[in-house]
This record gives sequence, C-alpha cells and structure tokens, in this order.
Amino acid sequence: MTRQSARKPRPPLDQARLDELALYYVGRFATTRAKLSDYLRRKLRERGWGGPGESADVEALVTRFARSGLVDDAAYALAKAQSLARRGYGKRRLSVALRSAGVGEGDGASAYDHAEQEQVAAALRFAERRRIGPFASAVPADPRERSKLREREVAAMVRAGHPLRLSLAILKLEPGAVPDPEDLRQDS
Repeated sequence: MTRQSARKPRPPLDQARLDELALYYVGRFATTRAKLSDYLRRKLRERGWGGPGESADVEALVTRFARSGLVDDAAYALAKAQSLARRGYGKRRLSVALRSAGVGEGDGASAYDHAEQEQVAAALRFAERRRIGPFASAVPADPRERSKLREREVAAMVRAGHPLRLSLAILKLEPGAVPDPEDLRQDS
C-alpha cells in the first residue's frame, strides 16, 4: 500500500476554507483575477463543494478580493512589464505574458506604456546579456558563418519580443561600438 492511497480523502471545501485558500494564494503569489479564479476552480474540482447551494460563487470571492485591493490586475501588469524590461524582453513578450495571465487591455495600458518607453533599453540589455551586436567579443571572418550567426541573433531578439527594425539596427553595430539610444529609438 502506497503512502498516497493510505491517506484519507480530503473533505470537500466550504466557504471558509475556500476563503482561506484564496487568501493563502494571493499572499504567496503575485496574481490576477483570472489566475485566482482558475486556481479556486481547480481546487473545487479536486475537492468538491460541501457548502450551501449547488456550488461556490468563485466570481463573487474574486471580486471581493479585487475590491479590497488584494488582487490588482493593473499593478500585476505593470510589475510584469518592469520585470520583463529589466531582463531585456520587449513589448510583444509582455503582451503574451499578460494575455496568458488574463489581464485585459484596460488594466494593461500602463504596462504597455512602460514597455514602449523602455523598448530600446530593454533591447540593449538583451543584446548585452546574450553578448551579441555591439556586445559581442568577435565576429566570424567567414561571411557564411557571419550570416548564419546574424540570422540566429535576429531570431533571438525577435523571440524576445523586440521589433525587427530595432533588432537589425542593434545587430548592425560592430563589436565594441557604443550604442546611441536616441539613434536606435528612431529605428524602433
């Protein structure tokens, strides 16, 4: 008999226990309304509902948490934008992350503004972190190898969420060159 099967099944959730689970979740993780709702629905599927009525009113609980400020989609979006920009990721990568977290356009507006303002700095951070463009140590002498390397570098920058024109402008810089953010801003 395994340990798993020796355990007693956990009792179904009631309103008090569901509130505790929600509070624990928002205390532990930065979250959005959609992510909290998904978490609570998953817990209800796993354990069942033992409270009054047919099922728990998850949306009312999530709304109550949002009104109290425990869950704030706009703050989550801005924090995500700042985090991704610090790590060198662009606006498209932010868009994917916010869509995945269930953040609406209205709540994500300040995050998108931040990503737009930090676009060039984030792209340069990414290039520096990956040691490409002006941050590369050397460029291959063989033109074919140089071309293949450039394709991989462009692909990496685009996957990181940076615009193609900005990526090409950064990668055009020779190793050791000092990038001018104002010139690059015109290319973005």
